[in-house]
Amino acid sequence: MNIDPKTPVVDFLFLFLFVSSCCFLGRCCYAIDTIRSEQSIRDIRGETLISQDDIFELGFFSPPNSTLRYVGIWYHKIDGEQTVVWVANRDVPISDRNGVLRIGNDGNLEVLDGNNTIVWTSNASVPSSNTAAILLGTGNFVLSSNESIGHTTKAYWQSFDHPTDTYLPEMRVLMSIVKGENHALRSWKSASDPSPGNFSIGVDPFGAPQIVIWNQTRRMWRSGQWNGVVFTGVPNVSSFASFLYGFRLSEPEADGSMYFTYTPPNASDLVRFRMGWDGKEEQLRWDDGLKSWTVVQSEPVSDCDLYNFCGNFGVCDITKIPKCSCPQGFRPKFQDQWNRGNWSGGCERRTELQCKRNASDAGCNSEQDGFKGLRCMKLPDFANRVTPGNSETCRGKCLANCSCNAYADVTTIGCLIWTGDLIDVQNLDKAGHLMFLRLPRSELGSGKKISNLVIAIIVLAGVFFLCITIWLLWRCKRKMKSEIRNSIPTFYGSNGNEFSADLSGSTELVVDGSQVNGPELPLFNFNFKCVAAATNNFSEENKLGQGGFGPVYKGELPTSQQIAVKRLEVAGRSGQGSEEFKNEIILIAKLQHRNLVRLLGCCIQGEEKLLIYEYMPNKSLDYFLFGRFLLSILLIQFSQHFMIKSMVDQTKQALLDWGKRFAIIEGIARGLLYLHRDSRLRIIHRDLKSGNILLDEEMNPKISDFGMARIFGCNQYEANTVRVVGTYGYMSPEYAMEGLFSIKSDVYSFGVILLEIVSGRKNTSFHLSDCKHTSLIGYAWELWKENKPMELVDPSIRDTCNSSEVLKCIHVGMLCVQDSAALRPKMESVVLILESEGTPTLPEPRQPKYICKKTLKGSDGTDFYLDGQDFVSSNDVTVTTVSGR
Repeated sequence: MNIDPKTPVVDFLFLFLFVSSCCFLGRCCYAIDTIRSEQSIRDIRGETLISQDDIFELGFFSPPNSTLRYVGIWYHKIDGEQTVVWVANRDVPISDRNGVLRIGNDGNLEVLDGNNTIVWTSNASVPSSNTAAILLGTGNFVLSSNESIGHTTKAYWQSFDHPTDTYLPEMRVLMSIVKGENHALRSWKSASDPSPGNFSIGVDPFGAPQIVIWNQTRRMWRSGQWNGVVFTGVPNVSSFASFLYGFRLSEPEADGSMYFTYTPPNASDLVRFRMGWDGKEEQLRWDDGLKSWTVVQSEPVSDCDLYNFCGNFGVCDITKIPKCSCPQGFRPKFQDQWNRGNWSGGCERRTELQCKRNASDAGCNSEQDGFKGLRCMKLPDFANRVTPGNSETCRGKCLANCSCNAYADVTTIGCLIWTGDLIDVQNLDKAGHLMFLRLPRSELGSGKKISNLVIAIIVLAGVFFLCITIWLLWRCKRKMKSEIRNSIPTFYGSNGNEFSADLSGSTELVVDGSQVNGPELPLFNFNFKCVAAATNNFSEENKLGQGGFGPVYKGELPTSQQIAVKRLEVAGRSGQGSEEFKNEIILIAKLQHRNLVRLLGCCIQGEEKLLIYEYMPNKSLDYFLFGRFLLSILLIQFSQHFMIKSMVDQTKQALLDWGKRFAIIEGIARGLLYLHRDSRLRIIHRDLKSGNILLDEEMNPKISDFGMARIFGCNQYEANTVRVVGTYGYMSPEYAMEGLFSIKSDVYSFGVILLEIVSGRKNTSFHLSDCKHTSLIGYAWELWKENKPMELVDPSIRDTCNSSEVLKCIHVGMLCVQDSAALRPKMESVVLILESEGTPTLPEPRQPKYICKKTLKGSDGTDFYLDGQDFVSSNDVTVTTVSGR
């Protein structure tokens, strides 16, 4: 009997076999990640659970060089040595392979040996025996109800609450002042024995929370206080960025408890923290290329990291020989041991505090005891945290307590005082905080404290003599100006009339053999002697400033029109300039925009080369942002005893309030957009900085100084140069390091200027005064990540500015200064964002990396530091040559 293959019966059989095969293959392709009441995992069968994303595996294992069996969790998908992150029965191992993991009759997880004896149980309060346990992709083994397994629900028990020696991302570490120290992780006894060892690591919540390593009950290392972003006592902050900046502290719960969690910068990275059996805490990251774990961070590293290495009141500094020293006012407690290199005895005071010498004094006499500031310190252990206040409040609280030996006022932490010995103090070079050490007045110097009245008299006398000197110089130079003017003859133009703004001399300018004047260059060619007369023979009185290629003078034509004259340095004194002079003439003559400075003409006579611009009465932007006038700077130095600083800030606010600043930001952005897109030529400025933004009488910004600019073709977007020119602090990383420039190079410079306008601080001003930050960009990034961007705003406008506009500008600035040029927005996008009424949705900026000091070698072996100082190099041989301004 023949069966037609097209009959319905055959079709049904084929369909049934196909579906059955798919179902069977589907079950084979997916690993089991859950164990239920009716199931078990038997060691003898080699059964395991594997998380859904194949990252973690749970089952029975033996440590290296051991035959004992344990239930644990390890990484599943990595090759090489088995990496165990959690152990269940670490105290009671199983001697054979007859172990079983199951869910018991009471709903708890149980581990049984070959004799059916329970060697480990989760021992949780389980309301029902109908439970199940799942291995999650985070490495957490969770026991919950059978019906809700795999869904968000309350866990009856989870391995993350009972860690062994390993801390994984998203694991919570309890911090509770009520419960005290939390020894969260406990090391293995040895590399082959996972039973609890001598070393533990966890959180000490008192004062300000910090991470501590204990050897049983004795402290071995501590991280320093948590300030909301980092642990302040870890040296080499930049090296351990991933370690420091991944931690977060949760908001307090109902019982006051908080939890530390850690999220790696890259979610795809396999990262773990391990308390080693040798007492070392390590952060490790899996390197898929090397197929091994790499150590990102390890503590302790040096002798100074060992807890209280130099004894009480001793200060450890790894950069000095010897490492231990006593602070001012102290001496070694046991001098003979100290001389032999045994510093554990610490230091003692040379002179007792006044309040302890004279108990009859009312409290502590502030005129007797004083404080010595110690910078960049790892703050001592066992701090007492008091009510937040300013530094003076903190100082007063310390003086009011005769047991107080030191205090520190730390941003985001508050006032910390130390009433006992100063324990575990370390100098961290460029990290740490300012601590004030209490000393008797005799240890602070024999001279008496200068009164406020004496300081006031000195300041006023200095200001008076300064004003008299300036007035005398003005009188003398005015007299010299008159004599010079009388000595210069009157010059006439080609029409026979007295000199005016018309031409005197040829109207054609030839650059590199090509005529660039005429219709393409509508400029006046001024006579040199006439320009000299207009500027009072280039007198110092008329000097407006010094550019990278020569000084700029103010002048006045006989027609009463005011001009600004840029005078190129004479050849021989500068190896640069001629090419820039020609470049600027060709470029700026073809540019017409309200936010670009207007070039009126030029002058070439022998070695003299002059550019004549429209005069900007309000000078440059950096004069208002950073100048604050010479007298204001002098007065601010003595503002600790007077209210002068507030007066200066009010003056600055009146001159440059937020409305003017925002208008300046928009104007600069429109000017750049014209250069990059709307002009006949695509122009890259290459030296955009606040000093090259001039302000007219209405404070409208105008971009100037096109000596470094380059012309791009219509379809050209980037180029390389063998001569890197520009100003440090404003140059983009790819331009400064590789000579690669594009319109995104100007976008980076614009971002720096934007942050300077918002903050009122120069990008390169940090390296002189701040232990922690090397640039304004680094400081802005830290505030951005802390979600405190408004702290970046200039204090003189912080209370009166439009917060939504400020936040939008800070966000745009952070996007513009990203290291990757591809991630920076174009100027058309920037203008659109700035001019939009609402707050658009913008991408999150990435952390800038190139914000630290860099060092270059000059041709003579001299070190040049790229941290913002201005110097000029004429070397233009290779791409590594940097000509900064």
